[in-house]
Amino acid sequence: MNRDELRAAQEPLKARYRDAPGSAVHAVSASAVFGRPVTVEVRTAAGAVRAGLHPAAGGDGSDACSGDMLMEALVACAGVTLHAVSVAFGVDLREVEVRAEATFDARGTLGVDRTAPVGVLGPKVVAEVTTDADETTLQRLATATERYCVVGQSLREPPTIEVRRRAPRDR
Repeated sequence: MNRDELRAAQEPLKARYRDAPGSAVHAVSASAVFGRPVTVEVRTAAGAVRAGLHPAAGGDGSDACSGDMLMEALVACAGVTLHAVSVAFGVDLREVEVRAEATFDARGTLGVDRTAPVGVLGPKVVAEVTTDADETTLQRLATATERYCVVGQSLREPPTIEVRRRAPRDR
């Protein structure tokens, strides 16, 4: 997709969202069900993914790790956003590899040390590109990608978690 094609695809959407801001709000969701041993099956557009404990938290490494899945979501969002931003800016990026990396302290998630943090720490996205663009342009791409990456921006505020009783199903 080139710059003109991207603008042609997005301009009617932008116009509708300017005229009717409520139409710009779209639901996103995911769901999972418990599995065995300590796993959940997450339904994705690409099929079910079984997620379980990271080996540092007692898993055997055969299941997807939610921390890795978070990094996968981040790298997917940042990558698509960078691609769209580079097209919109008219910047030719040829060979591109995007990776997301972070750490987590297993002591926090296992309750070993209440002062140890729980969660993914210091997430960082790095895009290595082949381009003729100058350093100022690369910084503009990074700034715009960070600003418009939905998953990255969502990491600013933790989700609320609610556990509630489910009504019994009729049998």
